[in-house]
Amino acid sequence: MSSSSAHTHQSQPGEAAAAAGHGEGQQHPIRLYLIVWGWLFVLSACSYMVDYIHLEGLLRWSLILIFMVLKAGLIMAVFMHMMWERAALSWAIILPPIAVLVFVAIMVIESDHTVFTRMTFFGGG
Repeated sequence: MSSSSAHTHQSQPGEAAAAAGHGEGQQHPIRLYLIVWGWLFVLSACSYMVDYIHLEGLLRWSLILIFMVLKAGLIMAVFMHMMWERAALSWAIILPPIAVLVFVAIMVIESDHTVFTRMTFFGGG
């Protein structure tokens, strides 16, 4: 084999690592999935306990929403592999729900103003 043909078959160190990473896919340890399943079980049990001990009002709904968001975050991060994605893709998925929550908050504030206006001007008082 001549020196020029041997040189053409050699690859750069970064190319070999990139080819190995794209060829077979990324493997995650089963321990990670077991830990996440454990946390999902604990968060579900906590959510169930909110009903079991008969919490009511704002505390009840706050706890239920907190547990729901934590479980959804774990599922997205690990099972949907968002933890290992690029930041741009993560923001493309996370930003729209945040925008929806901001718009819902604006609508709640506006609805209070609308009710106040209607009661002031159209109230039968």
